[in-house]
Amino acid sequence: MPRDEKAHDHVDQRAKDFGGALKRIMSELRVFRWLVFWCLLCAAGGSIMSIVAPNQLSKITDLIAVGLVPGQSMDLSAIGQLALLLLFFYVSSAALSLAEGLIMSQISNRFAKTLRTQISEKINRLPLRYFDRHQTGDVLSRITNDVDTVTQSLDNSLSTAVSSSTLLIGTVVMMFWTNWLLAITAIIASLVGFALMVVILRKSQRYFVERQVALGKLNSHIEETYSGLNVVKAYNGKAQSDQKFDRLNKRVYRANQRSQFLSGLMHPIMAFVSNFGYVAVCIVGALMTSNGVISFGVIVAFIAYVRLFTSPLSDLAQIATSLQSAAAASERVFEFVDEAEMPSQQAITQRLDKNQVHGDISFQHVRFGYDDGEIIIKDFSADVKAGQKVAIVGPTGAGKTTMVNLLMKFYDINDGEIMIDGVSTKSLSRENVRDLFTMVLQDTWMFEGSVRENILYNRKDVSDEKIMQICETIGLAHYIRTLPDGLNTQLSEGDEVSAGQKQLLTIARGMIEDAPFLILDEATSNVDTRTEELVQAAMDKLMEGRTSFIIAHRLSTIKNADLILVMNDGNIVESGNHKNLMKQNGFYAELYNSQFAL
Repeated sequence: MPRDEKAHDHVDQRAKDFGGALKRIMSELRVFRWLVFWCLLCAAGGSIMSIVAPNQLSKITDLIAVGLVPGQSMDLSAIGQLALLLLFFYVSSAALSLAEGLIMSQISNRFAKTLRTQISEKINRLPLRYFDRHQTGDVLSRITNDVDTVTQSLDNSLSTAVSSSTLLIGTVVMMFWTNWLLAITAIIASLVGFALMVVILRKSQRYFVERQVALGKLNSHIEETYSGLNVVKAYNGKAQSDQKFDRLNKRVYRANQRSQFLSGLMHPIMAFVSNFGYVAVCIVGALMTSNGVISFGVIVAFIAYVRLFTSPLSDLAQIATSLQSAAAASERVFEFVDEAEMPSQQAITQRLDKNQVHGDISFQHVRFGYDDGEIIIKDFSADVKAGQKVAIVGPTGAGKTTMVNLLMKFYDINDGEIMIDGVSTKSLSRENVRDLFTMVLQDTWMFEGSVRENILYNRKDVSDEKIMQICETIGLAHYIRTLPDGLNTQLSEGDEVSAGQKQLLTIARGMIEDAPFLILDEATSNVDTRTEELVQAAMDKLMEGRTSFIIAHRLSTIKNADLILVMNDGNIVESGNHKNLMKQNGFYAELYNSQFAL
């Protein structure tokens, strides 16, 4: 099946889950049940005040009409009392509506906070596998756009739905209590609006879902384009990027246009129904008044009732539109919240103290694949002694970084064991395993904050003297001294910081950590040759007394490693030190010599 057809089928299926999405929202709102109760009570109370007011207006009209008859006088005392009662009803309705709005604002804001908290906590429980398969921009769109859409829709819809429903039911009761014939006339005139509203709701829901999905894809494209803007410019990819942006933007435009067009039909339809109801009531009421069946005040009351009857219908139509947006957005939010998490570790009680770890690591017939049908690490076995400097080398795709990910327990192995001091990592928590390692990656990462905060990430009680000593060791101190505020200088991802300087900052961050194991994944890939010599000397000092794993493509940097594991196709094909491997003149020698070939 073509991709577009699959996407449309997926959108149609999600559009059918409209009721389920709303039920989930209501379920999440149970946390705020008392706030919701008072909000709905105020909404219902305000509607009731509006419902009983036309009855008083009818009585005032009849008293005035009596006074206009020659020879009759107005009962000003009764009119004054009814006017004060009418004023009380309208003021009470306005006050209750104000309270309803304030409470609903609290509910929607707290609900948004709760959703974002759930998402934030969920991110930390999701396996890396999820982020390998989903674009960052789409995840960000769920956290920002979709959450905002849900909360704004609730703010505009929940209390209004209750007040409109109360107003609708109460108005119908009052109309039948006042005059059943005029009540039937008004209701029949409004049935056309009900029928059209149902048809439009069923037709438009898929376009609200399609709009949220398309918006997520557009945000993904924008995020990846701007994060890789240098590559786009360097390869003159602006035209291709713009074409994709225009295509995704057009999808958002079309889905938004269709959904807004169909939802926009609600208001004119209900306006027509309201006007048609006025005409019907006036005609039938005039005939009944001329025959002496009802008084003129009943017509005045019914004109108010028709307004009250059609107004909640119009509001409910708008609410239905808003809830469609909420359902489409909430389905994406709850889809993220309901994603499969990493296995629970509550039953794990064993723990290794990093200050008492000896440093032995053993890989025993490790098998792993990112997908169950494709095994990358097929049968990896190796024994690493405490304090050894182990280099893992091999061609691209051989499984070097994957082994480090398994060692850090970023992924769970399919089969086999990884032992630390004779203890399987399966019996240790992820936090405990990662606390045993210092890791410096080839991908630099900086956050908005001072130089000190970037180096001391998640560490406390480290003096500036120690920080500068480490920076002096790796050649970063000169750069820090050139900054306007030294260690207090604020940095962000957009600042003019070179790739080499970012790499040195991450290396300094790793050197601050005091852990028994060290992992260097191409840690010197972004520094020049002279800086690399300084960093290499610093790394040698850092690796003293620690079991170290080094992944390097430049094999000249790992010649002094105690053990070199040569990987190819997920297996160890050779092992030994540099001198012995070169004598073997095998796969490692071929890799090493190829780096110096012209």
